[in-house]
Amino acid sequence: MPTSMIIMVVAMIAVMYFMMIRPEKKRKREEEQLRNSLKEGDKITTIGGIVGKIVEIDGENIVIETSKDRVRVEFKKWAVGTNETAAENAKKARAEAQAKAKERAEQRKREKAEKKNK
Repeated sequence: MPTSMIIMVVAMIAVMYFMMIRPEKKRKREEEQLRNSLKEGDKITTIGGIVGKIVEIDGENIVIETSKDRVRVEFKKWAVGTNETAAENAKKARAEAQAKAKERAEQRKREKAEKKNK
């Protein structure tokens, strides 16, 4: 009886780790990577919903221009919610990779068809 109880507790701890703790650590790591990869010229959205382009990075602070009036606002890096420039670049890279994969698949089909015809 006591061994089954110990096994049950260990199993619950393992489930809790894989369902709660591990995903949270992964999310924090991704956020940290996002904030460390910021550079001037990136279009971002803050966690408060303010959209702008980074014009200056100074340690843990960033300055963004938020409108056509060239209004500049300073934020802490932790206030950055998303980096639209990085997301757009990733989307383009993904589309290019898919196009290349499709092209390679079509090339293989043509090669197979040529081998069959010979």
